[in-house]
Amino acid sequence: MNVTTLPADRPRRTQQGASRSGGRTTAHQAEQDAEQSGDAPTIGATALQPERGTTQPAREGREGREEKRPRLRVAPPAPVSAPRAPFVALVLVLVLIGVIGILVLNTRIAENAFKLDALRTKQGTLDRDEERLRSDLASKESPVTLASRAKQLGLVPSRTPAFLLLPDGTKLEMPGPSK
Repeated sequence: MNVTTLPADRPRRTQQGASRSGGRTTAHQAEQDAEQSGDAPTIGATALQPERGTTQPAREGREGREEKRPRLRVAPPAPVSAPRAPFVALVLVLVLIGVIGILVLNTRIAENAFKLDALRTKQGTLDRDEERLRSDLASKESPVTLASRAKQLGLVPSRTPAFLLLPDGTKLEMPGPSK
């Protein structure tokens, strides 16, 4: 069985005692842990400070004496954060444009629905008028109606068929007046 023991100077953290806030609290705790373990912090503003107590011999200066400089390390890049106000304004403008666009679209759809209803009503009226006119025309074209109308105008039925003179010179018999 593999059991790991912690050094006596390092406090034990449990799940119950762990912070859930994230952000600065976690970074601060990491700095404290690094200080206790002897490592230099690499998070936050203290990451940019040189380590204390460790020095390296530097090149000799002009006067011939040796200078000691603090040991430098590469710090993590600073977090980049974009300004929030323009982004929030852009999102609000886009949402507003979308809502206005939907409102205009719904208004147009409702307007077109009323126009469509009026056109359908007019089409129904025109269809009924067309059917009535077709019925009137069919009744006026019937042979019985044509004969009675011709009698009212003074026309008489012909007993013999009519014949015509054709361009080639042949004569067709023409009926005479009715008796």
